Amino acid sequence: MSYNNYPFIPYLGYKDENPKTPITFPAQHQDIQPGLEYKMEPYPIFDNINYIPSGKLKDKVVVISGGDSGIGRAISVLFAKEGANIVINYLNEHEDANYTKQIVESYGGQCILIPGDLRDETLSTYIAETTIKCFGKIDVLINNCGVQFPQNSILDISSQQLKDTFETNIFTFFYLTKAILPYLDAHSSIINTTSITAFDGKKNLIDYSATKGAITVFTKSLALSLADDKIRVNAVAPGPIWTPLIPSSFNEQEVEIFGTDVPLKRAGQPFELAPAYLYLASDDSRYVTGQIIHVNGGTIV
Repeated sequence: MSYNNYPFIPYLGYKDENPKTPITFPAQHQDIQPGLEYKMEPYPIFDNINYIPSGKLKDKVVVISGGDSGIGRAISVLFAKEGANIVINYLNEHEDANYTKQIVESYGGQCILIPGDLRDETLSTYIAETTIKCFGKIDVLINNCGVQFPQNSILDISSQQLKDTFETNIFTFFYLTKAILPYLDAHSSIINTTSITAFDGKKNLIDYSATKGAITVFTKSLALSLADDKIRVNAVAPGPIWTPLIPSSFNEQEVEIFGTDVPLKRAGQPFELAPAYLYLASDDSRYVTGQIIHVNGGTIV
């Protein structure tokens, strides 16, 4: 399976026969993180074709890590609809990234792809310099990349896994923010992806949850630090969202019931999360900083 025969699935409205029945997924697993969207069944829904743009990000330049698939793809597509140009960093998921670029450009946005591992701090500098060279400015930074490696016990978390999780999930946020910050002006926006696990915990994702807790406090502290510069810093805390990270993290049985334990009894789709990022990136949220928006299917935080 590849994007040569990838059936684009827009949002046409959920029509659950019985909304009280949990929505499950076919059993599946991928061996390599952060996963490949084109191998998922069903494909995540990243675009709402009923959405009516209003130019909220006209001519804005947005840098997003992990923008090739999942939540990042949905953000990139929605932002392009609203008039933004997008710079996407991703690890090595070239087919996913090129398909996202195709969709972004179909909505009129320019899209630059920069593959590479953000754990190498020099890549962040390259991303910032390349963006300025191509567009002359940066208006929005979205720190969105992440990995998770479930373990039943803290005793099973190796020092290498601990290092990989923290370096990917929080160190990269520091690196990319430090590289981009000198180019941000007043009323620019930084948006971080944290998680419901930062607030509720997750017994088999101890190290991942710890990084998401770090991102949450990083968001609040950075917001205070940059308030005098009128640069806003906020975060979105997703609940269970159907992205490539899910089949590449959990076993087949866990994937089948993924998301059914929230009040709405289903996992969210990426397009349902993207409007929260749009709000935080646009002038609609000029009086909002240091805050966390929860999009989680009804879990009370």
